Amino acid sequence: MTTGSTPQVAPSHASVVVIGGGIMGAATAHYLAEAGVEDVVLVERDELGSGSTSKAAGGLRSQFSDEVNIALGARSLETFRRFTTDFDHDIDLVTSGYLFLLDNDEDAAAFERNVALQQSLGQASRMVSVAEAAALSPIISTTGLVAGAFNPEDAHCTPEAAVAGFARAARRRGVTVCKHTEVTDIVVEDGAVTGVETSRGPIATDTVVCAAGVWSQALGAMAGVELPVTPLRRQIMVTEPVDFDARSLPFTIDFSTSFYFHSEGDGLLMGAPEVADVREFDMHRDPEWAEHLSGLISRRAPALEDVCVRSGWAGLYECTPDHNALIGSAEEVSGFLYACGFSGHGFLQGPAVGEVMRDLYLGRQPFVDVSPMGVGRFSTDELRVELNIV
Repeated sequence: MTTGSTPQVAPSHASVVVIGGGIMGAATAHYLAEAGVEDVVLVERDELGSGSTSKAAGGLRSQFSDEVNIALGARSLETFRRFTTDFDHDIDLVTSGYLFLLDNDEDAAAFERNVALQQSLGQASRMVSVAEAAALSPIISTTGLVAGAFNPEDAHCTPEAAVAGFARAARRRGVTVCKHTEVTDIVVEDGAVTGVETSRGPIATDTVVCAAGVWSQALGAMAGVELPVTPLRRQIMVTEPVDFDARSLPFTIDFSTSFYFHSEGDGLLMGAPEVADVREFDMHRDPEWAEHLSGLISRRAPALEDVCVRSGWAGLYECTPDHNALIGSAEEVSGFLYACGFSGHGFLQGPAVGEVMRDLYLGRQPFVDVSPMGVGRFSTDELRVELNIV
């Protein structure tokens, strides 16, 4: 068997088994191997990045209301900016900023507080006037707007390319990648992980990292760990090329409706929630959503009403009750680590979380204290509600 290839039979043992081949799992596997951890195995039931990562809009930002999220977003942005140099892999990074459009005084006041927090942590966020917002994103209608929030250092990129870059680096450092390999059980004996059962055979290990996105709840249950992660369907469409420089536009978000758009090649990528949430493992596209999106476009970006649609897809957010991630080590099962439930901002935080998972495994202090993100907060009602959810 060639190191890093997809084996016909799973390795008999591993120091760490990382479950989930999206951005979170690929980054975790890479950083573990980079730190000298041997016999790391990355298990993915399909192709790498084929889950929620490949369905993501690709936005990268540090504009959050929670201090931990700001830190994770900012750290990941540093990695994405260096990605081509550090990983010799192009991710089509576009640094045109993130612009939130605000249409009521309550949201504007909340964003003023959030921007002040972001600035205190070294971020370039700032509040902008309606006129400034229109200058930044000229295709918008300013009707009803009262303010905006903007960070010129925020960006977007191609999610699948980032996963491929991390996975290639991980393989080069000796990580074994098992694609098309389903985890069927996590073996726990006397309160500790002892192995993972897969469709390609058993792997003896004392550490599992659950980075399986929206499917993490089922994996946690295998080990007796409750991970309150549920699916939420979201849809995206991509337009044909437009007759202006799309890449000059910031990632623009109408905050009250969560309608957003950013450049995608010579066209635009657009998204918005559905009228009624679909909280099931359902990735079918709903024609009624397209009509709903058309109404949002007419209201906030009427210049785009006649743009033709080229493609589209549906994907799943991995949601928690407070729209914040689950990051930590299970108290009830030794050797079970988790990084899931990012509620729509997992891709942009993936590189930083990979570093955090490495440090939790090695017993190091991560660059940011993630203890408040532990699953135990739900049993003590110490929720951390994130406002800046799209």
